[in-house]
Amino acid sequence: MIKLTKLNGEEIYINPDLIEKMECHPNTTILLTTGKSTIVKETPEEVTNRIVEFRKKIHNK
Repeated sequence: MIKLTKLNGEEIYINPDLIEKMECHPNTTILLTTGKSTIVKETPEEVTNRIVEFRKKIHNK
């Protein structure tokens, strides 16, 4: 799970395997394979970096 921040400041955790796509206009909107979406403060680049770090941790165990 990766930790992200909703626009209202609430921290949420998202399973990166469920991310279908991200859009930025101007805030980052994450669409999940479940059909749900959420808007976060982080940029798409920050989200991608968190996914990469998460995957590194998983594969190094």
